[in-house]
Amino acid sequence: MSKRFTAGAVAAAASLALTVTGLGVPAAAAPSSTRTFTVLAESGVSNDAAIAAITAAGGKVVSRTDDVGLFQVTSDRADFASRATAAGALLGAAEEKAIGSKPKLDRVEQEHLLAAVASKGKAAKGKAKKMDPLDDKLWGLDMIRADKARKIEPGDRRVTVGVLDTGVDASQPDLAPNFNWALSRNFAPDLVDVDGPCEVASCLDPVGTDDGGHGTHVAGTIGAAANGFGLSGVAPKVSLVELKGGQDSGYFFLNPVVNALVYAGRSGLDVVNMSFYVDPWLYNCTANPADSPEAQAEQRTIIEAMKRALTFAHRKGVTLVGALGNNHEDLGNPRTDVSSPDYGSDPYPRPIDNASCWDLPTEGPHVIGVSAVGPSGKKADFSNYGTEQISVAAPGGWFRDGFGTDTYRADANMILSTYPKKVLQEEGSVDEDGNIVAGFENSVFKQCTAKGECGYYTYLQGTSMASPHAAGVAALIVSRYGKQQGRNGFGMSPDLVEQHLYRTAAEHACPEPRLQTYTNEGRDAEFDAYCAGSLNFNGFYGYGIVDAYAAVKTPLKPNARP
Repeated sequence: MSKRFTAGAVAAAASLALTVTGLGVPAAAAPSSTRTFTVLAESGVSNDAAIAAITAAGGKVVSRTDDVGLFQVTSDRADFASRATAAGALLGAAEEKAIGSKPKLDRVEQEHLLAAVASKGKAAKGKAKKMDPLDDKLWGLDMIRADKARKIEPGDRRVTVGVLDTGVDASQPDLAPNFNWALSRNFAPDLVDVDGPCEVASCLDPVGTDDGGHGTHVAGTIGAAANGFGLSGVAPKVSLVELKGGQDSGYFFLNPVVNALVYAGRSGLDVVNMSFYVDPWLYNCTANPADSPEAQAEQRTIIEAMKRALTFAHRKGVTLVGALGNNHEDLGNPRTDVSSPDYGSDPYPRPIDNASCWDLPTEGPHVIGVSAVGPSGKKADFSNYGTEQISVAAPGGWFRDGFGTDTYRADANMILSTYPKKVLQEEGSVDEDGNIVAGFENSVFKQCTAKGECGYYTYLQGTSMASPHAAGVAALIVSRYGKQQGRNGFGMSPDLVEQHLYRTAAEHACPEPRLQTYTNEGRDAEFDAYCAGSLNFNGFYGYGIVDAYAAVKTPLKPNARP
């Protein structure tokens, strides 16, 4: 995942966003005395009754998502949140409070750029037989046998995969052929205090752009075209749909995420990849004693809103795939949270009760949770794990893999994928003329077409990189076994997709000893991880490492057990 599973900077509990029917208020439109809230109606309460309660509490509705009872509200009352929470028709309110800026580099995903020692380029390579030029660097495609899978099923253009992320750079020559302009939407206008100055007057970046880079990297792994150029994705012929629910700065707030999920359901998307957690709480708890009553109410609002949105999307036929997280912990036995909230005042220690706290969306209903492995097949040191939430494992990269060999601390242990030139220039690895800066030759690559259109590629690691491998396999399953649905639809039950994904994953036993330490890789005892479970299902690999070839070659067996 991006920033969200690393050191928290600062963010908002709920951002201004597009509703599923229209634009919200521009990020800088409200006067400074007016505050913005995301408000959720109680279950079973009509939208009209909820709006009446919001008005009575001193709020004004500026946008609404009726399918889940979510409202964007402005108010100049200092006590609006408490009044809304006290109203019988409303579950609670989460206030927008954006302060701060984007971290320069992500300490997990861009570890190679932060390493004190020089990184290397040599590592495990794929086979790249009759594939794209950079595919020999995609050991992940080789591990999940995506190269063999595409000979049977490369993906169906009718299958739509939503990239719920920071955006997608549709000008990238490997993404342009598969980018679906008609369905793509931006739900997250820029917030000046967090994202910096707006690039456009409305603060709503145009569809097809990505000022964060994370979403473009995810999109390439899912569905970069197999076009003899650059590199290819797991499902190189499916359609990619931008669902911009994350800020340029890498934060994901409640309102854009909920609106994106509702839109995905309404629009009939087949798969949605989610490589993030909803800010500002790493864990949302119903009544954590360490939190204030207002913070507790805010978290209950986030929990219920996300559950409703995920359930709505699933019911509408969306297969939901999520990154398990980069916090190196057993999600069934979480450590004390020391990173939340990641906005406003300093974070404080919050003991986490597993029974009443959720890491969302990965612990939400119907989400396929994905852990990360390196080229060796070992669980990456940063990856979350645990039998309670894991579903499958997938290649996510691990810079420190290969201890004791010449591949240790190699850039190529990570996941190479598409990336925006603009972001690479901002990070200092590409100059203003579009050339790779000296010293970055092992981590950044440039490919140009005969027409002079250039695409850029870089390495990242994380469960954010593992999840799109699994989402790509899910898209291949829908492509292979989906059916015509109604006059204009094509798809497959997400329950069947999930079942087939699990049944065809390559089983992987726990390592011995089961208690894995990462001291050789320079990690302290906090990274120690115990692998519980059997060959069929365990805390490091779930049902196994996703296998694209098995997924498209194995006949579908409805109601079969994984």
